[in-house]
Amino acid sequence: MSRVPDALLLQLADAAGLQTAWRDWLGRGRRVEAGTLRSVLEALRLDCASEAQCRESLRMLQDERRPPAETDLLIARSGAPLIVRQAGSLHYRLLLEDGTRVMGTARDVGGGHAAISGIKRPGYHRLEMGRVARVIAVAPRRCPSVAELTGHERAWVLGAQVYSLRRRRGEAPLPDDPARAGIVLPAWETGGDFTGVGRLAGQAAAQGAAGLAISPVHALFTADPARYSPYAPSSRLFLNAMHADPATVFDAGMLRPLLQNGGGPAADLDGCVDRPLVHARRLRCLRRVYEDFSMALPEALVRDFEDFRREGGEALESHARYEALHAHHAATLGAGHGWQDWRAEYRDPGGAFVRRFAEDHGNEIRFHVFLQWLAARGMADAQARARAAGMPVGLIADMAVGTDPRGSHAWSRQAEIMHGVSVGAPPDAFQQQGQNWGLTAFSARALPQRGYGAFIEVLRAVLAHAGGIRVDHALGLARMWLVPEGAGPAEGVYLRYPREALMSLLALEAWRHRALVVGENLGTVPEDFNAALAEHGVLGTSVLWFEQEGGEAPAFRPGNQWPVCAMATVTTHDLPTLRGWWLGRDIQWRERLGELDGEQAAQQRGARAQQRQALWAALRNAGLAPPDAAPPDEVPAEAVLAYVAGTPAALFSIGLEDLLGLEEQPNLPSGPPTAGAGPGHPDWCRALAVAVDELFQAEGVQGLLRVIRQARGDTGATAEGGT
Repeated sequence: MSRVPDALLLQLADAAGLQTAWRDWLGRGRRVEAGTLRSVLEALRLDCASEAQCRESLRMLQDERRPPAETDLLIARSGAPLIVRQAGSLHYRLLLEDGTRVMGTARDVGGGHAAISGIKRPGYHRLEMGRVARVIAVAPRRCPSVAELTGHERAWVLGAQVYSLRRRRGEAPLPDDPARAGIVLPAWETGGDFTGVGRLAGQAAAQGAAGLAISPVHALFTADPARYSPYAPSSRLFLNAMHADPATVFDAGMLRPLLQNGGGPAADLDGCVDRPLVHARRLRCLRRVYEDFSMALPEALVRDFEDFRREGGEALESHARYEALHAHHAATLGAGHGWQDWRAEYRDPGGAFVRRFAEDHGNEIRFHVFLQWLAARGMADAQARARAAGMPVGLIADMAVGTDPRGSHAWSRQAEIMHGVSVGAPPDAFQQQGQNWGLTAFSARALPQRGYGAFIEVLRAVLAHAGGIRVDHALGLARMWLVPEGAGPAEGVYLRYPREALMSLLALEAWRHRALVVGENLGTVPEDFNAALAEHGVLGTSVLWFEQEGGEAPAFRPGNQWPVCAMATVTTHDLPTLRGWWLGRDIQWRERLGELDGEQAAQQRGARAQQRQALWAALRNAGLAPPDAAPPDEVPAEAVLAYVAGTPAALFSIGLEDLLGLEEQPNLPSGPPTAGAGPGHPDWCRALAVAVDELFQAEGVQGLLRVIRQARGDTGATAEGGT
């Protein structure tokens, strides 16, 4: 086999969208190793083992760069002229998504192409011209704005980790639903569910919140309760079945046998809920409910279930088959296995062996469809309750950046998802070793080849029962840091994505769902990326801890200089809470985990003391702290929230952790375990000490809410509780 010339490999890599040279967070120039390039090229299905293969792959890419074929999805912005291939007559007929028909004549622009006047109405429209019929996705100029959705230029939302929510038996009755009011099954008292989400939304709406931003609720692994990170789902097309609450659908008569079943709430350990235990108890209850449902066959519910299954189509059936197959193989392969460990004949979701398995295990597959039906009805009910309570946006769903490569999505959409590489982040000031998230993502090459169907499919799934979407690691709309299997996080490479197409489709789906869009644009941000977000009406994310100006001494950016097209917040789920940052709790954890030695920890504590001084100075300059006072030992929560909520950002978000003054953050991203380190940080399992119906009566909460409303210019909501 001939050696591949370095210049040819670099040429192929560049043509495939790989950034072969880049600058790290310290400004140093870096070059990507040839082995990394070859691994990612193979993940993109571009052979590169020989000179001949490289040249053939180059030829394929050049063919793909030519003007779109008739079968490709054509993406355009509202009002922009369309250039299409000419195939016979210049007369065309346009069928708009709303059923309107438009007739016209295109203009010949030479080279076998014709120009059509821009279409102003957003939507997926069908164009017929000559021998060609194709779909045109016309995106609006911008996503719906905060002002359009709420009637106010500046609004605020509450943030919640769904799994952290508590409920208690004897909840206040819901006047519109007396048959099911107050039914809280023992296994649903801790661990969170969609009923708790709906009740929290109603409470937050009474306080003036425009929305409730929730952690990802994507489908996890029913047969592996140990995999519970919401950002490492099995599939982004379906929901976490363990958030389903049978009381959303079934009445007290069917649920009464379960009221004494389930063993009570999972015991807390150091403020955490035992999520695998909750999962196991709920799964047992859900199987009992399914058996009763299958025996009783209530006509209206069965009809609704069958309609749901039919509408779910191939995607739903594939997910249910995966769940059944994964559980089937868990007995021999262990719960942590993936579809790559199955016999070859089961790795093809459309193959004869999988079809035969589905026939032989029809009831088990129906059970997993049933779980998705319950979850979907539960989330829809939560969104309906949010809107009925007066929330103009309602739920803001979180879209994870990728999926577990062993899961349902990667199995059922193998041609659209990359294999053998993981999404991560290069070394930066936050994680100096870089990050490998263990997730796979869409192939930047396959997306346009397949009409962006995979991306559209996920957007629609996330927005199905929500009024907004938070795009986790929104930088992935432009580029992703990919780490080959077996390589270290720093040994990755950036892959470019079709940013304009993805942002346009995001704006189009937001317009069709009348949804707010927030992008998490944190990390190493490409130079023009934030401008592109603003152009498409996607709110960026401004985090207090990162709003510091350069210079020898730390200084926080004045609040009036924060961007308008953004969601302002003190922190995120991956960063210290307000109280935790002020007290240096994150530094304590990193020292305990062995990521910092004693000297490094002391240095960071000294730097944090300077940052506290800088934040206190910013508060004084804003008139939010006494001019001559020193920073207090206890966090000045009201002043800090007034500072961030008072910025010109269109949206302000506060998490329940900060509203309740908690020290511990939901997740602490960290490197590999260090020898001699203490127990790992308890991620994604922190439970709130207060039940949902009592959150807004907790000490100090009303004072913080009054500060937020005043800073946002909203004095209308004065409720001390909720509905």
